[in-house]
Amino acid sequence: MIAYKSPWMNDELEIFRQSVSRFVEAEMVAQDVQWRAQHGVGREVWRKAGAQGLLCMDIPAEYGGGGADFRYESVFYEEQGRRGLSGFGQGVHSICAHYVLNHGTEDQKRRWLPRLASGELIGAIAMTEPGAGSDLQSIRTRAERSGGAYTVNGSKIFITNGGSAGLLLLVVRTDMAQRAKGISLLMVETADLPGYRVGRVLDKMGLHAQDTAELFFDDVRVPEDCLLGGVEGQGFYQMMSDLPYERTIIAVGAVAAMEGAIAETLRYVKERAAFGRTVFDFQNTQFKLAEVATLTRVARVFVDRCIQQVVEGTLDNQTAAMAKWWVTDMQQKVIDECVQLHGGYGYMNEYLVCRMFADARVQRIYGGTNEIMKQVIARSLE
Repeated sequence: MIAYKSPWMNDELEIFRQSVSRFVEAEMVAQDVQWRAQHGVGREVWRKAGAQGLLCMDIPAEYGGGGADFRYESVFYEEQGRRGLSGFGQGVHSICAHYVLNHGTEDQKRRWLPRLASGELIGAIAMTEPGAGSDLQSIRTRAERSGGAYTVNGSKIFITNGGSAGLLLLVVRTDMAQRAKGISLLMVETADLPGYRVGRVLDKMGLHAQDTAELFFDDVRVPEDCLLGGVEGQGFYQMMSDLPYERTIIAVGAVAAMEGAIAETLRYVKERAAFGRTVFDFQNTQFKLAEVATLTRVARVFVDRCIQQVVEGTLDNQTAAMAKWWVTDMQQKVIDECVQLHGGYGYMNEYLVCRMFADARVQRIYGGTNEIMKQVIARSLE
């Protein structure tokens, strides 16, 4: 790839990137085949990442976090994304922590953030239901308050980190007569919780190393002091305010995967021979690589600006939606071209680009479908 340095990088971050790269190579790359086979990364790597200070890096130090900013989180996402490592649900874990930081009471911040930062607790976000995806106002999981606790009944599906989560950000309906104003967020510690059950780890097209699961709640009792922020009916607005952060994380992973796929494809076409010369020597190969390199550079510059805006606190929902839909669409396009340049080997799971292609497809769906992103953008034009 043509040399390029993100404007938010500096010498300190370069040193940090080297340490992150060593951790990823030592603790993740060699385990990926096993993680994909067992459909989960296990808890040990979470504790190791916490011990290295790689979790909740942009959470204030007073709550056990790294006291840094989103650039440091982005470095970790990038080092995983470039290597096609999709099982470690750090993004969802970080989003869960930010809900607590941005909306929790002081007691809630001190209760959960240090344990998320250490890897003692693995965070998950339980929003989607079998009958409610992008339309979160249609959720049916119910929480009824009585005797100092909420009784929760319902189910969730497609939950990242669902098989291993120790702390759920659970979206519930506390008022069945209201739509947006009837939604609240409960923080649920899952260990030895009566009535709580993790269903099957879902059989997905890609993301085979991720323990995406179904969750079930049968008269689960959650203490009332686990209501995020302490006020009912604020859940929908809390979710909306944190969406730019979530969607930037998705875009960061997408552009990193594009860069990794191109680097892998360059290695392959320079080594693979056909008709007496390397595949790279064919004009079609060079043109295709030029196209995907250009798309990836444009995506990188856009995402870099979004990262800076997250750090500055100026990223708006519309720009985040633009990044999420366009970069993930380009991710699929770029990696598809990389598969094509690998020929038949690009269809084999033992090759990185094959795994990257399958993993990329869901990027256009979760975090709000790309069609929803376009609606968000269109509304801002009125």
